[in-house]
Amino acid sequence: MTTDSWEALLPHMFAAAGISPVTPMVIEPLAGGVSSDIVRIGLPGARQFCAKRALRKLKVASDWQAPLERNHYEVAWLRRANAIVPGSAPAVIGEDRTHGIALLEYLPPDDYLLWKAELLGGRADPRVAPAVAEALGRIHAATLGDASAAAEFPTDHLIDALRLDPYLRFTAGRHPALAERILAVLSTTASTKVALVHGDVSPKNILVSRRDGHPVLLDAECAWYGDPAFDGAFCLNHLTLKSVHLPQLRTVLLAQAEAFAATWLAHFPAALRSGVEARTAALLPCLMLARVDGKSPVEYLGPASQQAVRDLAMPLIASPVSRLGAVFATIAGERRV
Repeated sequence: MTTDSWEALLPHMFAAAGISPVTPMVIEPLAGGVSSDIVRIGLPGARQFCAKRALRKLKVASDWQAPLERNHYEVAWLRRANAIVPGSAPAVIGEDRTHGIALLEYLPPDDYLLWKAELLGGRADPRVAPAVAEALGRIHAATLGDASAAAEFPTDHLIDALRLDPYLRFTAGRHPALAERILAVLSTTASTKVALVHGDVSPKNILVSRRDGHPVLLDAECAWYGDPAFDGAFCLNHLTLKSVHLPQLRTVLLAQAEAFAATWLAHFPAALRSGVEARTAALLPCLMLARVDGKSPVEYLGPASQQAVRDLAMPLIASPVSRLGAVFATIAGERRV
């Protein structure tokens, strides 16, 4: 999207939100992400906002198309999350559903750290993973069996286009010997409808307050009423991949993965907990392999590390385990059942 088109559309959004004056307006593109154009907007009086608009074709090497309506469901997820856990998501200022634009609170880097940058920089604060798990667990628990949330997020087509197909179905096509196993996990994930799911709980989408350490979850374009195991596995996947990338921090990062899992799973009723854990343990190695051989491979793993991930993930896909501790132990090079 060009700066001129932002300038044409944004004044109407500000007016609808009761914000004026809107000129002069400084619009600055923001980096990060492959699925949206994102800008910072500066208004007189040092007021700042963020606006994002979904792209039809994602910025990856593979041909990856996605419906533009996902922007509306992101806005709906942000509002719900903030109602459940205040401050867990950016505040929504306004929405232009016709053009697929969300106008959001701007969270400046002077006040917030990006969790991904911290981890890749070797700064693995042990407080962050449990704090993320706490917020995520509260959102999942508050929406368990919630018919209104299920009705608000009829987004099976979006989760398939944005996650299940590019991560699991595509990877199954790359690994015929594991295809049946991966597609079975996909089927289970797609058919499990129990809570509100963010769909992209990645360190690149999590800001951490410099003031009090609370996490803020961004980029809920994959919002879906479905299987919370997807959110747990997706976030844990990034900790496990970084434990391969940063072997000097492997023990630390796997300990944080254990802490995340324990905090998050504790939010589920006892009758559901083992099932959620088993689905997460089955999905996690599939996602590990997907971030090497799927449509969106992580950028920081070189060829040797990519092969190391395959060597860890493929046996766990072929012979799934039901406990996350067993997955972490395999990655740590231990034996645990």
